[in-house]
Amino acid sequence: MKKEEWGRAGAGLISDRWPKDEEGRAEESAFLCTCGGTNFSDELTVNMLEAYGIPCLRVYPGDGSFGRVILGASGTGVDIYVPKSMLEVAQKLIEGVENDEEL
Repeated sequence: MKKEEWGRAGAGLISDRWPKDEEGRAEESAFLCTCGGTNFSDELTVNMLEAYGIPCLRVYPGDGSFGRVILGASGTGVDIYVPKSMLEVAQKLIEGVENDEEL
């Protein structure tokens, strides 16, 4: 791995990672969940999904983007969207393991 490919700089633009159809258009996004904007659950969720190769969009409803810029956190929460084709896998990942028998 080259030095410039390591870490956040290696992640690239989300448009480069988002799945595209046969004509090169970006796949439709699907709503995954809403995370609270003050406890960094959105950061944990997005980082986990990205680690599994699922690109994510964050949408800050209402004035949430303003709070994110000024205060560092959105008081209105964060809506997370993923590519429609990856929604089922993303839902299973954020559910976690419900009981030890599944291990």
